[in-house]
Amino acid sequence: MPQTHHHPDVERILLDEQQIREKVTELGEQIAADYADEPPILVGVLKGAVMVMADLARSIPLDVEMDWMAVSSYGSGTKSSGVVRILKDLSADIDGRRVLIVEDIIDSGLTLKWLLSNLRSRGPKSVEICTLLRKPEAARVEIDVKYVGFDIPNEFVIGYGLDFSEAYRNLPYVGVLKRSVYED
Repeated sequence: MPQTHHHPDVERILLDEQQIREKVTELGEQIAADYADEPPILVGVLKGAVMVMADLARSIPLDVEMDWMAVSSYGSGTKSSGVVRILKDLSADIDGRRVLIVEDIIDSGLTLKWLLSNLRSRGPKSVEICTLLRKPEAARVEIDVKYVGFDIPNEFVIGYGLDFSEAYRNLPYVGVLKRSVYED
């Protein structure tokens, strides 16, 4: 059922709850089929991936383990430089394991490129990526993403884990943030 009411800072709803739910379920089914013989360890990237990770894990009818990383990329304001530091590392050893990175959104790809390299250096059997959202127009590096929920325009989006200054993560939909909110 489409959202008719939204937060006053939201210009418009890009993806409603039902669209997100259906896509996450579809991604979970694809992942279950691809990993039926050997379930992956899901690696969520904090904080944005919390919502998609929780819903995705519930939609995969396999015994999947979950772990988390928090990384920070240096840059100015809303721009990433690709220079990354680990704030919270994995608890699990991924040597010889199948790893599936779960992201909320991929825009420039710079931080994710670094994360891929870092995880691959730890000896996993494989490393693949699942993202709910991807902004093809914002890409600054080429990254092979196995599972993509939606390709979206290069706009500032919030909700369903995505934030602006730690606000809006709990919105149940993905919306475009009004420019007046972040261009003061």
